[in-house]
Amino acid sequence: MKAKETYLYNQLTWPEMNDAIELQKVVILPTGSTEQHGRHLPLDVDLFLAESVCHELGQRAPDKVLVLPGIPYGLNLHHIDFPGTIHIQPDHFINFCVDVTKSVAYHGFKRIALVNGHGSNQPMIDLIARRTVLETPSICCAFGYFAMGRAEYEKLLESTVHAHADEMETSLYLHFAKERVQMDQAAPDNDRVGQYMSSDSTKTVRFNDFWGRWTKTGVHGDPTKASAEKGQEILEVVMKHMLAWLEEYRTWPIEARQDQHRLPAQREIRW
Repeated sequence: MKAKETYLYNQLTWPEMNDAIELQKVVILPTGSTEQHGRHLPLDVDLFLAESVCHELGQRAPDKVLVLPGIPYGLNLHHIDFPGTIHIQPDHFINFCVDVTKSVAYHGFKRIALVNGHGSNQPMIDLIARRTVLETPSICCAFGYFAMGRAEYEKLLESTVHAHADEMETSLYLHFAKERVQMDQAAPDNDRVGQYMSSDSTKTVRFNDFWGRWTKTGVHGDPTKASAEKGQEILEVVMKHMLAWLEEYRTWPIEARQDQHRLPAQREIRW
């Protein structure tokens, strides 16, 4: 059965999609961005890494997941001072992605996940997942691939700042596509840091300033410490946790709701 062996959503025909629905695969939507990543990395880092990680998961569990084409744009106005960056307004991004997840739910898939590669998308994908749960019979969750096993893979890193175009992202990119990385252009950089705030939301109080105000490199971290070997090790840690999550999610119960009102609720009210 092709649907059991194929993990790419768009490579199935509609009859084969019926088979995938019967298998109740978890449908994954990668979300990324098109934005500057220093002088050494291409603009596609967040999309490329999110999709690559999801494809790796699909290759290891093709009978359990379907990976949708990734969303290539995100919230990026704070990077707009760097040429090539593309920004999408939050409401446009949320509504677009909810339309995708609703379509998937309509066809009968019960479990959907958004796997993010761009930090500034995180609040939006949380809302997308929440809306999908509240507006469909399916369930939907959201997380950044970089959150999976982070405490473990950070022990492999030499640098202490892990944020953007850094040792971690550069190492993963080197693993997947070394030929696209210009390591001779890599340079370390850091944001402006106070007691409670930083220019890139790395302290207790959330605050993200225009990057053109505090950096000329577009880097937050130290990519000079990166290597393809570290990228392979990081990927294995991430995969270990994503495979464990996948098994948990596939069996997560979707039970009937129980209305606790004593009198009938006024169900004609709509939000």
